[in-house]
Amino acid sequence: MLKAQSITCVRGDRLLFQDLNLEVRPGEACQIQGGNGVGKTTLLRTLCGLSLPESGEIFWNDAPIHEDPGKFQSDLVYIGHSNGIKLDLTPKENLIFALTLQSVIPDVSIDDALDRVGLSGSQHLLCRVLSAGQRRRVAIARLYLSRAPLWVLDEPLGAIDAAGVQGIEKAIGTHLDQGGMAILTTHQPLRLQHAPIRAVQLDH
Repeated sequence: MLKAQSITCVRGDRLLFQDLNLEVRPGEACQIQGGNGVGKTTLLRTLCGLSLPESGEIFWNDAPIHEDPGKFQSDLVYIGHSNGIKLDLTPKENLIFALTLQSVIPDVSIDDALDRVGLSGSQHLLCRVLSAGQRRRVAIARLYLSRAPLWVLDEPLGAIDAAGVQGIEKAIGTHLDQGGMAILTTHQPLRLQHAPIRAVQLDH
């Protein structure tokens, strides 16, 4: 379970949000909503331990995440606005590198993961020659190579076509069915068959 307790975040000299409480349990999805600039990405990065809140605490399974950050990071997959891929590597090479950062053996092979995101014919091309949508698919393929229970996804549907959106929705749904958790932002409608999506609204 991930729990944020009374967290306040400031960017520069501007207060983004204060005293925010959030809780996500196994099998649940939480969508962070709000207009541009209200702090959605900042909140996601804070929940991942990548940014520090001005005040408040983040807990993972009832323990503060700063007590064992390595364990927390191994239980987490974060896909941000930036795809986090190296443009001078191929999709397959990028995923091989991503696997070196994990402590578990994935349930599927890299070839299977690329096939699931529709990149089986592009796995040996340099990522710099791929389209924005294809690069996003390389990042999304990391989800299939991890057993991490917590997925934190910043606009996962961006630059993805309709078929790709359905694939991501299915992947999130399967993850939740298996007891995983997902926290995400998206400006596009997200449809999950078996799991309700709880909304957290951020306002100026």
